[in-house]
Amino acid sequence: MSSTDVKTVVKQKYGEAALRVKTGGSSCCGSATSTGCGDPITSNLYDSAQAGQIPEEALLASLGCGNPTALAELNAGEVVLDLGSGGGIDVLLSAHRVGPTGKAYGLDMTDEMLALAGENKRKSGAENVEFLKGEIENIPLPDNSVDVIISNCVINLSADKDRVLREAFRVLKPGGRLAVSDVVTRGEITAEIRESVLLWVGCIAGALDENDYRSKLESAGFENIEIEPTRIYHVEDAREFLSGQNIDVDTLAPQVDGKFLSAFARAVKPKAKACCAPTCCN
Repeated sequence: MSSTDVKTVVKQKYGEAALRVKTGGSSCCGSATSTGCGDPITSNLYDSAQAGQIPEEALLASLGCGNPTALAELNAGEVVLDLGSGGGIDVLLSAHRVGPTGKAYGLDMTDEMLALAGENKRKSGAENVEFLKGEIENIPLPDNSVDVIISNCVINLSADKDRVLREAFRVLKPGGRLAVSDVVTRGEITAEIRESVLLWVGCIAGALDENDYRSKLESAGFENIEIEPTRIYHVEDAREFLSGQNIDVDTLAPQVDGKFLSAFARAVKPKAKACCAPTCCN
């Protein structure tokens, strides 16, 4: 798929998810089952203490695959940017962590999600939060302006991940940290699975091999890279969910079982090197 095709599909599906939440439903990664969302990727990511800090609609709109706010190191006074912020759950949780002297930005390209995030900001009363419209391949912030970048199962949806990571590196301050949850793969995945629009929007087909993810972070300039698996997905865990989307689970199983996992990726932008030459201070 071309980058334009991917963005069109993602905008449509995530816009529909936001509208479902506004009418009292759940976003889910796809069709809900008779017992709820049923998606092992997006379910049960936030504990009751975190859920109590945010509006219910922010939790219902979550389409993430992890909980970067629980794993990322966030300090009072820092500036945080969430790439693909959706309904705002991770932005609002980050805003609590960095406090009134810090700031939390959310970046999203979907109008419906931005509208929902704005409502959630209002309901939460957060004053150190700002939602921006834009694409994660073209972050609308200056160079060296952010302390921490988080993201929750969004970078894998981009058709140009190298550009996303270069942009993330650009806007981070020297010494700034990348702390993202994403879906990665292990082993060979067939082209048919990777090219499936349904599975792409379901946070699967766009996933990189974990070693490729590391290589792309290195190419962007990051160091101290760690990729820590947090969940390994098995088809049986999602049988009802996948069957509800008219997917032949038994045919799919040997192609994907145990090959997809959520991971938490950490990396650091190198600090500026001290200059000892006489010309440095000229």
